[in-house]
Amino acid sequence: MAGANLIYGLGMIEMGMTIDFGQLVMDNEFARMIKFILQGIAVNTETLAVDAIREIGIGKDFLGHISTLNHMTSQSRPQLIDRCMRERWTASGSTDIYQRAIEEARHILETHKPDPLPADVLAAMGATIAEAEEELGVVSHPAKK
Repeated sequence: MAGANLIYGLGMIEMGMTIDFGQLVMDNEFARMIKFILQGIAVNTETLAVDAIREIGIGKDFLGHISTLNHMTSQSRPQLIDRCMRERWTASGSTDIYQRAIEEARHILETHKPDPLPADVLAAMGATIAEAEEELGVVSHPAKK
């Protein structure tokens, strides 16, 4: 699959023998950030804030400038990585990234309702299973038929 954007091993620990839901949620965030950066970063006079530098001056405060706000919203926005100051992090419970990932995994497991598979997909899966069972000499459980 040349050129495919594959990231292998999300959630795997113990040499891939175990899947950890917290690790899976963290790896998903890291993969999202990697995919974001692979889109490329625009480098031009606007993104370099050339006009803002001329206006404000070199070495001064750019955080309050409108160009900083405008470009900040175009950046990758991690949900688990906490970039707050220590005081705010402490006040909000001092959780580490793994604790936040486990909370998110639990939330997903408790609330996610996947869309049902279309009937043709279910039929194709059933046919594939029946074919494999026949090939392997496996007898289906009578209650399942």
